[in-house]
Amino acid sequence: MDTLTDGLSALLGRPVLSSRRMAGGDLSTVYELVLSDGTRAVAKQGESLWREADMLRAIAAKGVPVPAVLATGGGWLVMEKLPADGTPAWDDLATCLNRLHAPAAEPYGWPHDHNLGAVGMSNARTDDWAGFWAEHRLRCHTAHVGAALRARIERLADRLRDHIPERPPAALLHGDLWGGNVLVSGARVSGLIDPACHFGHREVDVAMLTLFDHPPAAFFDALGLDAGWRGRLPVYRLWPLLVHLRLFGQAYAAAVDADLRRLGA
Repeated sequence: MDTLTDGLSALLGRPVLSSRRMAGGDLSTVYELVLSDGTRAVAKQGESLWREADMLRAIAAKGVPVPAVLATGGGWLVMEKLPADGTPAWDDLATCLNRLHAPAAEPYGWPHDHNLGAVGMSNARTDDWAGFWAEHRLRCHTAHVGAALRARIERLADRLRDHIPERPPAALLHGDLWGGNVLVSGARVSGLIDPACHFGHREVDVAMLTLFDHPPAAFFDALGLDAGWRGRLPVYRLWPLLVHLRLFGQAYAAAVDADLRRLGA
Protein backbone atom coordinates (compact mmCIF):
# COMPACT_ATOMS: atom_id res chain seq x y z
CA MET A 1 0.00 0.00 0.00
CA ASP A 2 1.08 3.61 -0.50
CA THR A 3 1.55 6.21 2.23
CA LEU A 4 -2.01 7.52 1.86
CA THR A 5 -3.72 4.16 2.22
CA ASP A 6 -1.29 3.09 4.97
CA GLY A 7 -2.15 6.18 7.03
CA LEU A 8 -5.90 5.86 6.50
CA SER A 9 -5.77 2.14 7.30
CA ALA A 10 -4.12 2.96 10.62
CA LEU A 11 -6.69 5.67 11.34
CA LEU A 12 -9.63 3.38 10.57
CA GLY A 13 -8.16 0.30 12.20
CA ARG A 14 -8.85 -1.78 9.08
CA PRO A 15 -7.21 -2.08 5.68
CA VAL A 16 -7.89 0.42 2.91
CA LEU A 17 -7.50 -1.43 -0.37
CA SER A 18 -7.44 1.59 -2.69
CA SER A 19 -8.06 5.32 -2.95
CA ARG A 20 -8.87 7.73 -5.75
CA ARG A 21 -9.13 11.49 -5.83
CA MET A 22 -12.74 12.65 -6.19
CA ALA A 23 -13.89 15.52 -8.39
CA GLY A 24 -14.85 18.82 -6.78
CA GLY A 25 -13.25 19.64 -3.46
CA ASP A 26 -12.84 23.38 -4.04
CA LEU A 27 -12.05 23.94 -0.36
CA SER A 28 -10.48 20.60 0.61
CA THR A 29 -9.02 17.42 -0.86
CA VAL A 30 -11.38 14.43 -0.99
CA TYR A 31 -10.74 10.76 -1.78
CA GLU A 32 -13.00 7.77 -2.30
CA LEU A 33 -11.75 4.70 -0.44
CA VAL A 34 -12.44 1.01 -0.91
CA LEU A 35 -12.17 -0.81 2.42
CA SER A 36 -11.19 -4.42 2.99
CA ASP A 37 -14.82 -5.61 3.14
CA GLY A 38 -15.61 -3.91 -0.17
CA THR A 39 -17.51 -0.98 1.31
CA ARG A 40 -16.71 2.53 0.12
CA ALA A 41 -15.89 5.55 2.24
CA VAL A 42 -15.00 9.18 1.71
CA ALA A 43 -11.85 10.69 3.23
CA LYS A 44 -11.63 14.46 3.48
CA GLN A 45 -8.33 16.16 4.21
CA GLY A 46 -8.07 19.59 5.80
CA GLU A 47 -7.66 21.56 9.00
CA SER A 48 -9.77 21.04 12.14
CA LEU A 49 -12.13 18.55 10.51
CA TRP A 50 -13.20 17.39 13.97
CA ARG A 51 -15.45 20.47 13.86
CA GLU A 52 -17.22 19.15 10.79
CA ALA A 53 -17.55 15.75 12.44
CA ASP A 54 -19.27 17.40 15.41
CA MET A 55 -21.65 19.16 13.04
CA LEU A 56 -22.54 15.96 11.21
CA ARG A 57 -23.33 14.32 14.53
CA ALA A 58 -25.51 17.27 15.57
CA ILE A 59 -27.52 17.03 12.34
CA ALA A 60 -27.87 13.28 12.73
CA ALA A 61 -29.18 13.78 16.26
CA LYS A 62 -32.10 15.70 14.72
CA GLY A 63 -33.05 12.63 12.69
CA VAL A 64 -31.75 14.08 9.41
CA PRO A 65 -29.61 11.85 7.16
CA VAL A 66 -25.87 12.55 6.99
CA PRO A 67 -22.88 10.29 6.34
CA ALA A 68 -21.79 8.40 9.45
CA VAL A 69 -18.42 9.54 10.81
CA LEU A 70 -16.00 6.59 10.68
CA ALA A 71 -12.85 8.27 11.99
CA THR A 72 -11.15 11.63 12.54
CA GLY A 73 -7.54 12.49 13.21
CA GLY A 74 -4.29 13.54 11.59
CA GLY A 75 -6.03 16.10 9.39
CA TRP A 76 -8.59 13.59 8.10
CA LEU A 77 -12.32 13.05 8.35
CA VAL A 78 -13.46 9.65 7.09
CA MET A 79 -17.19 9.11 6.44
CA GLU A 80 -19.43 6.52 4.89
CA LYS A 81 -20.05 7.04 1.18
CA LEU A 82 -23.74 7.66 0.55
CA PRO A 83 -25.59 6.96 -2.71
CA ALA A 84 -26.13 10.00 -4.91
CA ASP A 85 -27.88 8.69 -7.99
CA GLY A 86 -31.11 10.69 -7.87
CA THR A 87 -32.47 14.01 -9.05
CA PRO A 88 -33.56 16.86 -6.74
CA ALA A 89 -36.00 15.59 -4.12
CA TRP A 90 -37.60 18.84 -2.98
CA ASP A 91 -40.48 17.20 -1.09
CA ASP A 92 -38.16 15.06 1.02
CA LEU A 93 -35.72 17.92 1.51
CA ALA A 94 -38.55 20.04 2.94
CA THR A 95 -39.33 17.21 5.37
CA CYS A 96 -35.66 17.03 6.39
CA LEU A 97 -35.42 20.78 6.91
CA ASN A 98 -38.59 20.96 8.97
CA ARG A 99 -37.02 18.34 11.24
CA LEU A 100 -33.60 20.02 11.31
CA HIS A 101 -35.06 23.47 11.96
CA ALA A 102 -37.29 22.56 14.89
CA PRO A 103 -36.91 25.39 17.46
CA ALA A 104 -33.99 24.83 19.81
CA ALA A 105 -33.36 26.35 23.24
CA GLU A 106 -29.96 27.64 22.19
CA PRO A 107 -28.30 31.03 21.76
CA TYR A 108 -27.41 31.96 18.20
CA GLY A 109 -23.98 30.92 16.96
CA TRP A 110 -22.06 27.73 17.67
CA PRO A 111 -19.65 26.41 20.32
CA HIS A 112 -16.65 27.02 18.06
CA ASP A 113 -15.73 29.09 15.03
CA HIS A 114 -15.45 27.57 11.59
CA ASN A 115 -14.11 28.49 8.17
CA LEU A 116 -15.03 28.12 4.53
CA GLY A 117 -11.64 27.75 2.91
CA ALA A 118 -9.67 30.89 3.70
CA VAL A 119 -12.75 32.78 4.92
CA GLY A 120 -13.23 32.69 8.68
CA MET A 121 -16.69 32.09 10.12
CA SER A 122 -17.08 33.60 13.59
CA ASN A 123 -19.82 31.94 15.61
CA ALA A 124 -19.73 33.89 18.89
CA ARG A 125 -22.82 33.00 20.94
CA THR A 126 -25.43 35.72 21.47
CA ASP A 127 -29.15 36.29 22.00
CA ASP A 128 -29.22 39.09 19.41
CA TRP A 129 -29.73 37.57 15.97
CA ALA A 130 -29.69 40.82 14.00
CA GLY A 131 -26.47 41.85 15.77
CA PHE A 132 -24.93 38.43 15.06
CA TRP A 133 -25.71 38.67 11.35
CA ALA A 134 -24.52 42.27 11.09
CA GLU A 135 -21.17 41.61 12.78
CA HIS A 136 -20.29 38.03 11.88
CA ARG A 137 -21.84 37.62 8.42
CA LEU A 138 -21.68 41.13 6.91
CA ARG A 139 -19.13 43.43 8.59
CA CYS A 140 -16.65 40.55 8.76
CA HIS A 141 -16.08 41.07 5.02
CA THR A 142 -15.41 44.81 5.02
CA ALA A 143 -11.64 44.52 5.51
CA HIS A 144 -11.43 42.32 2.41
CA VAL A 145 -13.37 44.33 -0.19
CA GLY A 146 -13.01 47.70 -1.90
CA ALA A 147 -14.08 51.00 -0.36
CA ALA A 148 -17.34 51.37 -2.32
CA LEU A 149 -18.57 47.88 -1.45
CA ARG A 150 -17.39 48.32 2.13
CA ALA A 151 -19.56 51.42 2.52
CA ARG A 152 -22.62 49.63 1.14
CA ILE A 153 -22.17 46.70 3.51
CA GLU A 154 -21.80 49.08 6.45
CA ARG A 155 -24.98 50.95 5.49
CA LEU A 156 -26.93 47.72 5.37
CA ALA A 157 -25.46 46.45 8.65
CA ASP A 158 -26.32 49.73 10.37
CA ARG A 159 -30.03 49.27 9.61
CA LEU A 160 -30.21 45.51 9.54
CA ARG A 161 -32.95 45.48 12.19
CA ASP A 162 -35.23 46.98 9.55
CA HIS A 163 -34.81 43.82 7.48
CA ILE A 164 -34.54 40.79 9.78
CA PRO A 165 -35.97 39.90 13.20
CA GLU A 166 -33.90 40.45 16.33
CA ARG A 167 -34.87 37.16 17.97
CA PRO A 168 -36.39 34.56 15.64
CA PRO A 169 -36.70 31.01 16.97
CA ALA A 170 -33.22 29.47 16.99
CA ALA A 171 -32.88 26.59 14.53
CA LEU A 172 -29.97 24.28 13.85
CA LEU A 173 -28.72 25.40 10.44
CA HIS A 174 -26.73 23.35 7.97
CA GLY A 175 -25.07 26.64 7.06
CA ASP A 176 -23.82 25.81 3.55
CA LEU A 177 -26.94 24.31 2.02
CA TRP A 178 -26.56 24.58 -1.72
CA GLY A 179 -27.70 21.80 -4.04
CA GLY A 180 -24.27 20.16 -4.26
CA ASN A 181 -24.38 19.47 -0.53
CA VAL A 182 -27.70 17.60 -0.76
CA LEU A 183 -27.20 13.99 -1.82
CA VAL A 184 -30.24 12.25 -3.30
CA SER A 185 -30.92 8.60 -4.08
CA GLY A 186 -34.15 7.78 -5.83
CA ALA A 187 -36.72 10.26 -4.55
CA ARG A 188 -35.17 10.63 -1.08
CA VAL A 189 -32.40 12.70 0.45
CA SER A 190 -29.64 10.22 1.28
CA GLY A 191 -27.62 12.78 3.22
CA LEU A 192 -26.56 16.37 3.79
CA ILE A 193 -22.82 16.91 3.54
CA ASP A 194 -20.20 19.63 4.16
CA PRO A 195 -22.05 21.45 6.96
CA ALA A 196 -21.10 24.81 8.44
CA CYS A 197 -23.51 24.60 11.34
CA HIS A 198 -24.71 27.29 13.71
CA PHE A 199 -27.98 28.16 15.41
CA GLY A 200 -29.94 30.95 13.77
CA HIS A 201 -32.92 31.93 11.64
CA ARG A 202 -34.05 29.00 9.51
CA GLU A 203 -34.38 31.25 6.47
CA VAL A 204 -30.57 31.25 6.18
CA ASP A 205 -30.64 27.70 4.80
CA VAL A 206 -33.58 28.57 2.55
CA ALA A 207 -31.70 31.55 1.10
CA MET A 208 -28.64 29.43 0.36
CA LEU A 209 -30.79 27.04 -1.65
CA THR A 210 -31.78 29.92 -3.94
CA LEU A 211 -28.17 30.84 -4.72
CA PHE A 212 -27.61 28.26 -7.48
CA ASP A 213 -30.88 26.31 -7.48
CA HIS A 214 -34.53 27.06 -8.22
CA PRO A 215 -36.74 25.23 -5.71
CA PRO A 216 -40.38 24.91 -6.76
CA ALA A 217 -43.15 26.81 -4.99
CA ALA A 218 -44.35 23.60 -3.33
CA PHE A 219 -41.01 23.32 -1.52
CA PHE A 220 -41.39 26.75 0.08
CA ASP A 221 -45.03 26.05 0.89
CA ALA A 222 -44.06 22.86 2.70
CA LEU A 223 -41.67 24.79 4.94
CA GLY A 224 -44.40 27.06 6.29
CA LEU A 225 -42.14 30.12 6.42
CA ASP A 226 -43.09 33.33 8.19
CA ALA A 227 -44.69 36.17 6.28
CA GLY A 228 -42.19 38.36 4.44
CA TRP A 229 -39.62 35.60 3.97
CA ARG A 230 -38.94 36.42 0.34
CA GLY A 231 -37.89 39.94 1.26
CA ARG A 232 -35.34 38.59 3.74
CA LEU A 233 -33.63 36.18 1.34
CA PRO A 234 -31.25 38.81 -0.11
CA VAL A 235 -29.95 39.62 3.40
CA TYR A 236 -29.10 36.00 4.07
CA ARG A 237 -27.88 35.30 0.54
CA LEU A 238 -25.24 38.04 0.88
CA TRP A 239 -23.19 35.91 3.27
CA PRO A 240 -22.43 33.12 0.79
CA LEU A 241 -22.16 35.61 -2.08
CA LEU A 242 -19.52 37.63 -0.25
CA VAL A 243 -17.69 34.42 0.70
CA HIS A 244 -17.67 33.39 -2.96
CA LEU A 245 -16.52 36.87 -4.00
CA ARG A 246 -13.54 36.58 -1.68
CA LEU A 247 -12.70 33.00 -2.60
CA PHE A 248 -13.37 32.97 -6.33
CA GLY A 249 -13.28 36.58 -7.49
CA GLN A 250 -15.30 39.07 -9.49
CA ALA A 251 -17.62 36.55 -11.12
CA TYR A 252 -19.81 37.06 -8.03
CA ALA A 253 -19.68 40.87 -7.94
CA ALA A 254 -22.85 41.36 -10.00
CA ALA A 255 -24.88 39.07 -7.72
CA VAL A 256 -23.60 40.90 -4.62
CA ASP A 257 -24.54 44.22 -6.22
CA ALA A 258 -28.02 42.96 -7.16
CA ASP A 259 -28.89 41.79 -3.64
CA LEU A 260 -27.55 44.98 -2.07
CA ARG A 261 -29.73 46.98 -4.49
CA ARG A 262 -32.76 44.90 -3.54
CA LEU A 263 -32.11 45.96 0.05
CA GLY A 264 -31.62 49.62 -0.81
CA ALA A 265 -27.89 49.59 -0.07
